[in-house]
Amino acid sequence: MGQRLDERATEFGDETLGVWLAKTLLRIRGRDGQVVPLTANAAQQEFARRRGQRNIVLKARQMGISTWVAGRFFLKTITQPGTLTLQVAHSQDAAEQIFRLVHRFYERLPAGLRDGVLRVSRANAGQLVFPALDSEYRVASAADGNAGRGITVQNLHCSEVARWKSGAAETLASLRAALAPDGEMVLESTPKGAYGCFYAEWQRAEETATVRHFFPWWLEACYCGPEIAPAAWSEEERLLADRFGLTPGQIGYRRRLRAGFGTMAAQEYAEDAESCFLASGDCVFAQDAIAARLRAIGQPVEMRRNGELWIWLPPLAGRRYILGVDPAGGGSDGDYAVIQVIDAAQGLQCAELRGHLAPRELAQTALQLAREYNGALLAVERNNHGHGVLAHLEREQYGALYEQNGRTGWLTNAVTRPRMQELVSETLETMPGLFASSRLLQECRTFIRYADGRTGAASGAHDDCVMAMAIALAVRDEGR
Repeated sequence: MGQRLDERATEFGDETLGVWLAKTLLRIRGRDGQVVPLTANAAQQEFARRRGQRNIVLKARQMGISTWVAGRFFLKTITQPGTLTLQVAHSQDAAEQIFRLVHRFYERLPAGLRDGVLRVSRANAGQLVFPALDSEYRVASAADGNAGRGITVQNLHCSEVARWKSGAAETLASLRAALAPDGEMVLESTPKGAYGCFYAEWQRAEETATVRHFFPWWLEACYCGPEIAPAAWSEEERLLADRFGLTPGQIGYRRRLRAGFGTMAAQEYAEDAESCFLASGDCVFAQDAIAARLRAIGQPVEMRRNGELWIWLPPLAGRRYILGVDPAGGGSDGDYAVIQVIDAAQGLQCAELRGHLAPRELAQTALQLAREYNGALLAVERNNHGHGVLAHLEREQYGALYEQNGRTGWLTNAVTRPRMQELVSETLETMPGLFASSRLLQECRTFIRYADGRTGAASGAHDDCVMAMAIALAVRDEGR
């Protein structure tokens, strides 16, 4: 039976055996609190139809995908001997909640199965072991660094991946390593910002031969509110209804969502696979302004250094320029060294260099660029690796090195950082046309506020272009 779960036949009502077994054997607690069969809803049916060996699911809230995947993997565990299923939730509470669902699957099976071949030897808060089948169903938290280590997994379900804490990419890599070559994997989540592990997995799904599944909120039948007559629809509502066949009740529900959730409705109740990522409250900068500017920008007029240096506006005689420099260690991994060139009078971005440059090479490159731009004011962050860059520049006796309180270089600290960040934010919202770089804007998109109040690049992202621009804008603001 386990080998036939994906077969479709008339004896199963033209459904697959797995779908038929789910509604025949498995029980869940419905929205009204009653225990009912696991009968596939629209989103679950679509997932079952398109499912592949590797899957990633982007969805609105409470679409039933976690329940459906848990049910599918439970059936695979009890019908295929030697199966280990691992379900990884974003928190310990979520893991326990998921496993209550799995226990219900087991406890509601016919007594003849539970007392026979499906008798368990261990049934605790995170584990069901079926010794007669040599099979096991486990649930773990992504916070457990040992989840997946030392085992081979046939079925891997990673739930709410966008909400996994720091180190999510490393945790997922470890879990992938535990998956058998012919194993089945499902990554699923509601969105949480255009950054992080889940966003990266969604973006590169084609490269990893992963099937994308997107389920908007209107696939859930209970998401329906007071009907709004078509004559009262806005143009946006009319276009949405025409494109997806939404009813007056669904338009009414959508208005209620917008009133209750505000800008976060696009994230929690996704309508498309792009805008839902941009609505995160963790993002520091205005995501709509970033998206609009990204759509409008063109290509640099010149590229140098194998694409590291982008130039949009060459130097003009008589104009003054500022170079903001964010140094890095220079290794091929880790942060980038970045130079931002802006017009001192207008704040317009003229050029940007981003690369893995050691302090000495960065100093020489910044010096050449500063001289090219009419002897520009050269502001180098003196934190960390900046001391080495400044030492090289001072030996060259460049006459336009920025000084702060009698010392060369710009100091980024708890006093200066908020204003630097504010200047980038103000520019994005009031004069986004001053920014020309897609690299800079993509970093703005993944620049977030952490739970402890710190700001910076999301896990796996960079903020070097942002910080170099913030230095240049802050020096310009100080000069004004």
